Amino acid sequence: MNLSFSVTQSELLDILLNIAPIRPVFIWGAPGIGKSALVERFADMVGLPCVSLLGSQLAPEDIIGIPQIKGETSEFLPPKMIARKEPYVLFLDELNACSQEVQKAFYSLIHERRIGEYHLPKGSVVIGAGNRSNDGAIVKIMSSALINRMFHVQLKANPDQWLQWAYENHLHPWVTDYITQRPDHLFSEPPKTEEPYSTPRSWHMLSDALKEYGAGEREISEEILRILAYGSISAAHAGMFLAYTRQLGNTHLLSDILAGRAKWPSKPEERDVLYFTAQSFRARLLHDLPESRQKMSKEAQHFTHRAKALIKELSLINHEIAQMVVSADEGEVLPEWFMVEIVRDLPRLVKSEGNR
Repeated sequence: MNLSFSVTQSELLDILLNIAPIRPVFIWGAPGIGKSALVERFADMVGLPCVSLLGSQLAPEDIIGIPQIKGETSEFLPPKMIARKEPYVLFLDELNACSQEVQKAFYSLIHERRIGEYHLPKGSVVIGAGNRSNDGAIVKIMSSALINRMFHVQLKANPDQWLQWAYENHLHPWVTDYITQRPDHLFSEPPKTEEPYSTPRSWHMLSDALKEYGAGEREISEEILRILAYGSISAAHAGMFLAYTRQLGNTHLLSDILAGRAKWPSKPEERDVLYFTAQSFRARLLHDLPESRQKMSKEAQHFTHRAKALIKELSLINHEIAQMVVSADEGEVLPEWFMVEIVRDLPRLVKSEGNR
Protein backbone atom coordinates (compact mmCIF):
# COMPACT_ATOMS: atom_id res chain seq x y z
CA MET A 1 0.00 0.00 0.00
CA ASN A 2 1.20 3.48 -0.85
CA LEU A 3 -0.87 6.25 0.71
CA SER A 4 -1.20 9.58 -1.05
CA PHE A 5 0.30 11.37 1.94
CA SER A 6 3.07 10.76 4.48
CA VAL A 7 3.70 12.01 8.02
CA THR A 8 6.82 12.92 9.97
CA GLN A 9 7.90 11.35 13.23
CA SER A 10 6.33 14.09 15.37
CA GLU A 11 3.09 13.96 13.37
CA LEU A 12 2.93 10.19 13.81
CA LEU A 13 3.40 10.50 17.57
CA ASP A 14 0.52 12.99 17.66
CA ILE A 15 -1.67 10.59 15.66
CA LEU A 16 -0.83 7.71 17.98
CA LEU A 17 -1.62 9.79 21.07
CA ASN A 18 -5.03 10.80 19.70
CA ILE A 19 -6.20 7.85 17.62
CA ALA A 20 -4.44 4.71 18.89
CA PRO A 21 -6.31 4.65 22.25
CA ILE A 22 -9.64 4.34 20.40
CA ARG A 23 -8.75 2.67 17.08
CA PRO A 24 -5.95 0.31 15.99
CA VAL A 25 -3.35 2.15 13.87
CA PHE A 26 -1.26 0.58 11.11
CA ILE A 27 2.05 2.27 10.22
CA TRP A 28 3.41 1.82 6.70
CA GLY A 29 7.00 2.62 5.86
CA ALA A 30 10.28 1.41 4.44
CA PRO A 31 12.57 -0.86 6.50
CA GLY A 32 14.81 1.06 8.89
CA ILE A 33 12.79 4.27 8.82
CA GLY A 34 12.05 4.13 12.57
CA LYS A 35 8.58 2.60 12.96
CA SER A 36 9.47 0.33 15.89
CA ALA A 37 11.39 3.04 17.75
CA LEU A 38 8.46 5.44 17.48
CA VAL A 39 6.01 2.88 18.84
CA GLU A 40 8.31 2.24 21.81
CA ARG A 41 8.59 5.99 22.35
CA PHE A 42 4.80 6.30 22.26
CA ALA A 43 4.51 3.51 24.87
CA ASP A 44 6.96 5.38 27.12
CA MET A 45 4.99 8.60 26.71
CA VAL A 46 1.72 6.99 27.81
CA GLY A 47 3.40 4.97 30.56
CA LEU A 48 2.54 1.50 29.23
CA PRO A 49 4.78 -1.52 28.64
CA CYS A 50 5.26 -2.45 24.99
CA VAL A 51 4.90 -6.06 23.85
CA SER A 52 6.17 -6.67 20.31
CA LEU A 53 5.19 -9.60 18.11
CA LEU A 54 6.97 -10.21 14.81
CA GLY A 55 4.36 -11.26 12.25
CA SER A 56 6.81 -13.01 9.95
CA GLN A 57 7.74 -15.44 12.75
CA LEU A 58 4.26 -16.26 14.09
CA ALA A 59 1.98 -19.24 13.71
CA PRO A 60 -1.79 -19.04 14.43
CA GLU A 61 -1.36 -20.83 17.79
CA ASP A 62 1.08 -18.10 18.85
CA ILE A 63 -1.94 -15.77 18.84
CA ILE A 64 -5.02 -17.81 19.71
CA GLY A 65 -3.13 -20.18 22.01
CA ILE A 66 -3.72 -23.91 22.44
CA PRO A 67 -6.88 -25.71 23.63
CA GLN A 68 -7.16 -27.11 27.16
CA ILE A 69 -9.89 -29.44 28.41
CA LYS A 70 -11.91 -28.16 31.34
CA GLY A 71 -14.52 -30.64 32.48
CA GLU A 72 -16.66 -31.57 29.50
CA THR A 73 -15.56 -28.62 27.33
CA SER A 74 -12.34 -27.09 26.07
CA GLU A 75 -11.09 -23.54 25.83
CA PHE A 76 -8.16 -21.84 24.17
CA LEU A 77 -5.50 -20.42 26.47
CA PRO A 78 -3.75 -17.43 24.88
CA PRO A 79 0.05 -17.07 25.21
CA LYS A 80 1.36 -15.65 28.47
CA MET A 81 3.00 -12.65 26.80
CA ILE A 82 -0.40 -11.56 25.41
CA ALA A 83 -2.70 -12.58 28.29
CA ARG A 84 -1.77 -9.83 30.74
CA LYS A 85 -3.78 -8.35 33.57
CA GLU A 86 -2.59 -4.75 33.22
CA PRO A 87 -3.04 -2.54 30.12
CA TYR A 88 -0.18 -2.46 27.62
CA VAL A 89 0.75 -1.54 24.03
CA LEU A 90 0.56 -4.55 21.72
CA PHE A 91 2.80 -3.89 18.73
CA LEU A 92 2.22 -6.22 15.77
CA ASP A 93 5.34 -5.62 13.70
CA GLU A 94 5.60 -6.93 10.12
CA LEU A 95 1.89 -7.72 10.29
CA ASN A 96 1.60 -7.83 6.52
CA ALA A 97 4.46 -10.37 6.34
CA CYS A 98 2.54 -13.13 8.15
CA SER A 99 0.44 -15.83 6.50
CA GLN A 100 -3.29 -15.50 5.82
CA GLU A 101 -3.97 -17.94 8.69
CA VAL A 102 -2.08 -15.71 11.13
CA GLN A 103 -3.84 -12.63 9.76
CA LYS A 104 -7.17 -14.32 10.49
CA ALA A 105 -6.01 -14.95 14.05
CA PHE A 106 -5.51 -11.20 14.41
CA TYR A 107 -9.06 -10.27 13.33
CA SER A 108 -10.77 -10.38 16.71
CA LEU A 109 -7.63 -9.14 18.48
CA ILE A 110 -7.55 -6.01 16.34
CA HIS A 111 -11.29 -5.42 15.96
CA GLU A 112 -12.65 -6.52 19.34
CA ARG A 113 -9.42 -6.59 21.39
CA ARG A 114 -10.00 -10.16 22.46
CA ILE A 115 -8.71 -13.67 21.81
CA GLY A 116 -11.33 -16.31 22.52
CA GLU A 117 -12.40 -15.83 26.13
CA TYR A 118 -9.55 -13.40 26.91
CA HIS A 119 -10.06 -9.65 26.52
CA LEU A 120 -7.21 -7.16 26.46
CA PRO A 121 -7.20 -5.08 29.67
CA LYS A 122 -9.09 -1.82 29.39
CA GLY A 123 -6.73 0.93 28.27
CA SER A 124 -4.60 -1.35 26.09
CA VAL A 125 -3.50 -0.11 22.66
CA VAL A 126 -3.04 -2.16 19.48
CA ILE A 127 -0.62 -0.89 16.80
CA GLY A 128 0.47 -2.66 13.62
CA ALA A 129 3.29 -1.90 11.22
CA GLY A 130 4.68 -3.20 7.96
CA ASN A 131 6.74 -2.48 4.88
CA ARG A 132 5.36 -1.49 1.50
CA SER A 133 5.31 -3.91 -1.41
CA ASN A 134 7.83 -1.78 -3.34
CA ASP A 135 10.38 -1.91 -0.50
CA GLY A 136 11.75 -5.30 -1.50
CA ALA A 137 10.90 -6.75 1.93
CA ILE A 138 8.87 -9.85 2.72
CA VAL A 139 5.24 -8.80 2.38
CA LYS A 140 1.99 -10.59 1.66
CA ILE A 141 -1.31 -9.19 0.48
CA MET A 142 -3.29 -8.05 3.49
CA SER A 143 -6.93 -9.06 3.42
CA SER A 144 -9.46 -6.30 2.86
CA ALA A 145 -11.19 -7.28 6.11
CA LEU A 146 -7.98 -6.69 8.07
CA ILE A 147 -7.18 -3.43 6.25
CA ASN A 148 -10.66 -2.13 7.02
CA ARG A 149 -10.20 -2.73 10.73
CA MET A 150 -7.36 -0.22 11.13
CA PHE A 151 -6.48 3.45 10.65
CA HIS A 152 -3.59 3.71 8.16
CA VAL A 153 -0.68 6.14 8.08
CA GLN A 154 2.59 6.25 6.14
CA LEU A 155 5.83 7.38 7.81
CA LYS A 156 8.53 9.39 6.04
CA ALA A 157 12.04 10.27 7.20
CA ASN A 158 12.44 13.85 8.43
CA PRO A 159 16.11 14.92 8.73
CA ASP A 160 15.50 17.78 11.20
CA GLN A 161 13.53 15.60 13.60
CA TRP A 162 15.93 12.69 13.21
CA LEU A 163 18.90 14.97 13.98
CA GLN A 164 17.18 16.16 17.13
CA TRP A 165 16.78 12.54 18.19
CA ALA A 166 20.37 11.76 17.17
CA TYR A 167 21.77 14.57 19.32
CA GLU A 168 19.65 13.48 22.29
CA ASN A 169 20.93 9.92 21.91
CA HIS A 170 24.56 10.95 21.40
CA LEU A 171 25.16 9.50 17.95
CA HIS A 172 28.69 9.87 16.63
CA PRO A 173 29.37 13.53 15.75
CA TRP A 174 30.64 12.58 12.28
CA VAL A 175 27.22 11.13 11.46
CA THR A 176 25.22 14.06 12.83
CA ASP A 177 27.49 16.62 11.18
CA TYR A 178 27.33 14.81 7.84
CA ILE A 179 23.51 14.58 7.86
CA THR A 180 23.37 18.24 8.87
CA GLN A 181 25.28 19.05 5.68
CA ARG A 182 23.53 16.41 3.53
CA PRO A 183 20.00 15.92 4.95
CA ASP A 184 18.96 14.40 1.62
CA HIS A 185 21.21 11.41 2.38
CA LEU A 186 19.33 10.32 5.50
CA PHE A 187 17.13 7.98 3.48
CA SER A 188 17.34 6.31 0.09
CA GLU A 189 14.74 4.04 -1.45
CA PRO A 190 15.56 0.31 -1.14
CA PRO A 191 17.58 -0.85 -4.18
CA LYS A 192 16.50 -3.64 -6.49
CA THR A 193 19.74 -5.52 -5.77
CA GLU A 194 20.99 -6.96 -2.49
CA GLU A 195 23.14 -4.19 -1.08
CA PRO A 196 23.15 -1.80 1.90
CA TYR A 197 21.15 1.40 1.61
CA SER A 198 20.73 4.52 3.70
CA THR A 199 18.03 4.73 6.37
CA PRO A 200 17.87 6.27 9.84
CA ARG A 201 18.63 2.77 11.18
CA SER A 202 21.68 2.27 8.95
CA TRP A 203 23.13 5.67 9.93
CA HIS A 204 22.62 4.69 13.57
CA MET A 205 24.45 1.44 12.80
CA LEU A 206 27.35 3.36 11.24
CA SER A 207 27.46 5.61 14.31
CA ASP A 208 27.73 2.57 16.60
CA ALA A 209 30.54 1.14 14.46
CA LEU A 210 32.46 4.44 14.48
CA LYS A 211 32.16 4.62 18.27
CA GLU A 212 33.42 1.05 18.71
CA TYR A 213 36.49 1.85 16.61
CA GLY A 214 37.05 5.11 18.47
CA ALA A 215 36.81 7.22 15.33
CA GLY A 216 37.72 10.82 16.12
CA GLU A 217 39.46 9.81 19.34
CA ARG A 218 42.23 7.68 17.86
CA GLU A 219 43.71 7.14 14.42
CA ILE A 220 41.91 4.58 12.27
CA SER A 221 42.86 3.67 8.73
CA GLU A 222 40.93 4.84 5.70
CA GLU A 223 40.46 1.20 4.75
CA ILE A 224 38.57 0.54 8.01
CA LEU A 225 36.47 3.67 7.47
CA ARG A 226 35.69 2.42 3.97
CA ILE A 227 34.57 -0.96 5.32
CA LEU A 228 32.36 0.65 7.98
CA ALA A 229 30.71 3.10 5.56
CA TYR A 230 30.15 0.72 2.65
CA GLY A 231 28.88 -1.96 5.05
CA SER A 232 26.21 0.31 6.52
CA ILE A 233 24.85 2.78 3.98
CA SER A 234 24.37 3.09 0.21
CA ALA A 235 27.52 3.06 -1.91
CA ALA A 236 26.95 6.58 -3.25
CA HIS A 237 26.47 7.98 0.24
CA ALA A 238 29.39 5.96 1.62
CA GLY A 239 31.74 7.52 -0.93
CA MET A 240 30.54 10.99 0.01
CA PHE A 241 30.87 10.21 3.71
CA LEU A 242 34.51 9.16 3.18
CA ALA A 243 35.13 12.43 1.33
CA TYR A 244 33.63 14.24 4.31
CA THR A 245 36.00 12.47 6.73
CA ARG A 246 38.99 13.55 4.61
CA GLN A 247 38.17 17.22 5.08
CA LEU A 248 37.58 16.99 8.84
CA GLY A 249 40.61 19.22 9.37
CA ASN A 250 38.34 22.00 8.15
CA THR A 251 34.83 20.95 9.10
CA HIS A 252 33.45 24.35 8.18
CA LEU A 253 34.95 24.43 4.69
CA LEU A 254 31.68 25.23 2.88
CA SER A 255 30.79 27.97 5.36
CA ASP A 256 34.26 29.46 4.90
CA ILE A 257 33.92 29.33 1.09
CA LEU A 258 30.52 31.04 1.25
CA ALA A 259 31.96 33.71 3.53
CA GLY A 260 34.99 34.28 1.29
CA ARG A 261 37.46 32.98 3.88
CA ALA A 262 38.42 29.95 1.76
CA LYS A 263 38.58 28.84 -1.86
CA TRP A 264 37.28 25.71 -3.57
CA PRO A 265 39.73 22.79 -3.17
CA SER A 266 41.60 22.77 -6.50
CA LYS A 267 44.42 20.24 -6.18
CA PRO A 268 44.05 16.94 -8.08
CA GLU A 269 44.31 14.94 -4.86
CA GLU A 270 41.45 16.99 -3.39
CA ARG A 271 38.92 16.04 -6.07
CA ASP A 272 36.78 13.92 -3.72
CA VAL A 273 36.72 16.76 -1.16
CA LEU A 274 35.78 19.19 -3.93
CA TYR A 275 32.96 16.89 -5.04
CA PHE A 276 31.60 16.52 -1.50
CA THR A 277 31.79 20.26 -0.85
CA ALA A 278 30.06 21.01 -4.17
CA GLN A 279 27.32 18.48 -3.37
CA SER A 280 26.83 20.17 0.00
CA PHE A 281 26.73 23.52 -1.80
CA ARG A 282 23.97 22.23 -4.11
CA ALA A 283 22.00 20.94 -1.10
CA ARG A 284 22.40 24.39 0.48
CA LEU A 285 21.07 26.08 -2.67
CA LEU A 286 18.05 23.76 -2.77
CA HIS A 287 17.32 24.53 0.87
CA ASP A 288 18.05 28.26 1.06
CA LEU A 289 17.08 29.75 -2.29
CA PRO A 290 13.47 31.05 -2.21
CA GLU A 291 11.01 29.77 -4.79
CA SER A 292 10.27 33.32 -5.91
CA ARG A 293 12.64 36.21 -6.46
CA GLN A 294 9.96 38.60 -5.24
CA LYS A 295 10.39 40.14 -1.80
CA MET A 296 13.81 38.60 -1.14
CA SER A 297 15.54 39.74 2.01
CA LYS A 298 18.94 41.43 1.83
CA GLU A 299 20.51 38.24 3.21
CA ALA A 300 18.90 36.16 0.44
CA GLN A 301 20.05 38.65 -2.20
CA HIS A 302 23.60 38.50 -0.90
CA PHE A 303 23.50 34.70 -0.82
CA THR A 304 22.20 34.58 -4.40
CA HIS A 305 24.93 36.92 -5.65
CA ARG A 306 27.60 34.94 -3.81
CA ALA A 307 26.22 31.63 -5.06
CA LYS A 308 26.46 32.68 -8.73
CA ALA A 309 30.04 33.86 -8.21
CA LEU A 310 30.97 30.55 -6.59
CA ILE A 311 29.42 28.53 -9.42
CA LYS A 312 31.50 30.55 -11.88
CA GLU A 313 34.68 29.92 -9.84
CA LEU A 314 33.82 26.23 -9.58
CA SER A 315 33.32 25.95 -13.36
CA LEU A 316 36.88 27.20 -13.89
CA ILE A 317 38.23 24.48 -11.60
CA ASN A 318 36.04 21.59 -12.71
CA HIS A 319 33.36 22.12 -15.34
CA GLU A 320 31.70 18.74 -14.73
CA ILE A 321 31.25 19.32 -11.00
CA ALA A 322 29.88 22.80 -11.66
CA GLN A 323 27.34 21.24 -14.03
CA MET A 324 26.35 18.82 -11.26
CA VAL A 325 25.53 21.76 -8.98
CA VAL A 326 22.99 23.25 -11.41
CA SER A 327 21.66 19.99 -12.89
CA ALA A 328 18.20 18.54 -12.32
CA ASP A 329 19.46 15.16 -11.15
CA GLU A 330 17.48 13.09 -8.61
CA GLY A 331 14.31 15.02 -9.44
CA GLU A 332 15.35 18.13 -7.48
CA VAL A 333 15.71 21.37 -9.42
CA LEU A 334 16.93 24.79 -8.43
CA PRO A 335 14.33 27.62 -8.54
CA GLU A 336 13.42 28.66 -12.08
CA TRP A 337 14.34 32.32 -11.56
CA PHE A 338 17.82 31.31 -10.38
CA MET A 339 18.35 29.06 -13.41
CA VAL A 340 17.28 31.94 -15.71
CA GLU A 341 20.05 34.06 -14.20
CA ILE A 342 22.54 31.20 -14.54
CA VAL A 343 21.60 30.89 -18.24
CA ARG A 344 22.16 34.61 -18.64
CA ASP A 345 25.44 34.80 -16.72
CA LEU A 346 26.93 31.36 -17.45
CA PRO A 347 25.40 30.22 -20.75
CA ARG A 348 28.26 27.83 -21.60
CA LEU A 349 27.77 25.93 -18.37
CA VAL A 350 24.03 25.42 -18.82
CA LYS A 351 24.36 24.71 -22.55
CA SER A 352 26.86 21.98 -21.81
CA GLU A 353 24.54 20.50 -19.24
CA GLY A 354 21.67 20.54 -21.73
CA ASN A 355 23.75 18.74 -24.37
CA ARG A 356 25.23 16.20 -21.99
